[in-house]
This record gives sequence, structure tokens and C-alpha cells, in this order.
Amino acid sequence: MEMYTLAAVKHLLGKNITVELLCIKNSRLHIEANNTGIIIHSVKAGGYIHPAATIKISLTLRKNDYLLVHTHASRDLWVLVPALFLSGKKIALFLTKHVGSGIVKKDLLHRLLYRRVNKLFAISNVIKNNLIETCPVNPDRILILPDGVDLIKFDPQKADREKIRSEFNLRTDEIVLGMLARFTPGKGHEEFLQAACELNKDYKNLKYLIVGESSRGEERYTESVKDLAKEYGIKNIVFAGFRSDTADVLSAMDIFVFPSHSEAFGIALIEAMAMKKPSVCSNSDGVLDIAVDNVTSLLFQKRNHNDLKEKLVRLINSVELRIKLGESARRRVIDYFNIEKLTQQTIDLYNKEIQRSKMQESE
Repeated sequence: MEMYTLAAVKHLLGKNITVELLCIKNSRLHIEANNTGIIIHSVKAGGYIHPAATIKISLTLRKNDYLLVHTHASRDLWVLVPALFLSGKKIALFLTKHVGSGIVKKDLLHRLLYRRVNKLFAISNVIKNNLIETCPVNPDRILILPDGVDLIKFDPQKADREKIRSEFNLRTDEIVLGMLARFTPGKGHEEFLQAACELNKDYKNLKYLIVGESSRGEERYTESVKDLAKEYGIKNIVFAGFRSDTADVLSAMDIFVFPSHSEAFGIALIEAMAMKKPSVCSNSDGVLDIAVDNVTSLLFQKRNHNDLKEKLVRLINSVELRIKLGESARRRVIDYFNIEKLTQQTIDLYNKEIQRSKMQESE
């Protein structure tokens, strides 16, 4: 979610929109944005109520001529809404909801916070439904605006497949089944390893490539996944850790596996699809907004490693099916998840809201 915010800023700048970044000091977003030339305003705000951060933001808003604030985390409303009030300016406020909530938040304070939001975006249907169920918002105020992928960066014609396969000693005759996800419970690492254990009984030309790092405080979970691979006797596996060369890593894979138990959307999935990778995905939540069964992907029953294995067998046994799904996958990304198109759509919505606000002020 943090890195997508940075990608959105870069694409807005590419459309000649003046954008400045507000973020938590020393966060991953702050660190990654530091060397990009973007104007950054960082604050210390680890919880919900932060008077010092609120005052600092309000002074920044008062000092500069901003037309709109767009936040990508609902928690930020606790700081932003008071800051907007203290600034004395009628600046439009947009919120993109990336993650669902398990708590109903329709009390007076939340009603006041969400009343200040001019426009709400949900990245998928499951998030839109969650917003309606848990937050004090009118469904008419919610638009579905999915995350997008940079089709220039994720171009199968430009990626270096052999660089990665050489780095990890992957033979040309080996079929690489890959997974790219944070190491955190619920991503489906266990089912992937269970399926791998079964597949190894029937195939001798498979390799498993798992990419990703631990979430903060969950390093022990990463070790438990690696221990499980050892317990199953899976020796033909590579744990690649965090990689910034995502397009090249995906290019090295032959089949992409997305076994998440519950996913609001799936950035890694659309990136893999952009790289023409056939995928096997769990049939749940935001995945259903992205993958189309038997068109771009094969869907399996979530948490069911036997079903995952059977779907993987179909792709392992058919180069033709892999090519067919991969071609369809990229076409779907071009049609629905092109970040250039989505950025322009976002700008159009910005302009519409800014014009509406100006009309209200003149009345």
C-alpha cells in the first residue's frame, strides 16, 4: 500500500500535476521517496491522536496553495481532518481504501471524520462492500478505482529472464513455480509448500521460487515457513527474499501462484499478469476482480492444497495452456489495470471535485 502511494505520486507528476508527499517520518515510504526528488513533508504519527503532527500539517496546509489532499489510509483521517479544520481552508479530501476493516465504525466521531471526506475510492468490490458495512458512508459516494500496473516497467519484451534464472541456477528444462508476497499469515505459503511436496512425487523438473520479506515483527513466521519446507523435504526451492527487480523475477517464472486466503486486491497478481504469466489463484475476495477462471488464470478453492495441486498439474502439463492464459492475462491488465489510464481517471475526478468546490464557494 505504501509503495503504491509512491507509484501514484510519480505518475501524477508525469502528467504535470504538482504533487507533494506527506508521510510518516522514517517509514519505508519516506525512505524510498527520499532520493526521487519529490517534495516530502514527514511527520511523527504512530497512532491515531497526534496533536503535534496535526498542528504541523495544518501549518503546511495554511502556508501553501493546495487544492486537494488524497490519503491512502483511513487511520490518517484522525490527523488530517483536524489539520484541515485548523488550516481554515476548504481543501478537498479524498480517501482510497486499500484494506478492509473487521470493526464497525459508525459512532459519532467516525461520522464526523467521514463527513469531511469528499470522495471515497475502493480498490475492489470486496473493499467497497466492507466500507458500506463498517463505515458511516453513503454507497453513492464510493467509486471503485483499482490499483494499476506500469505496463512499461512490466513489459515481458524488456525483462531479463535469463539473469534471474542464472542467478538462482535454474536450468532451462526446469518449470519454475513462483510466489511473490509478504511473509505474513494468510498469504498461503503453507498450501503452496503442501502442493509442492505432492508435486515432487510426480515431477523431477520443477523449481519453486518464493520472493518476499517479513512484515515487521513477523520474522519468526518466515522461519516457520522455511522450517516447513525442510520438514517436507523440499530441496528444489529458492527463498529469494525482498527483490526490487520484480519484473525480471516474474519473467523467470513459468507459473505464478497466488494462494492468499483473503486479499483486498493483489498488486503482485496484476504485475505477474502484465508479464504474461499464467496463474493459479485462490477463488476469493479481491482476486475475483482481477483473475478470470480459465481465461487468465485457474482458480482453486482457498486453503485447499489438493485443489491447488490439481490446477498446477494442468499448467505443468500444458505449455499451450500456459501461453494462452498468459496472453489473455496481459490483455486484461491493459484493459482494466493500466496505471496510465487509471491515473488520468483519477485526475479527471480531482478536477471535477475541485470545480464543484469552486462553484460552492462562489454561490
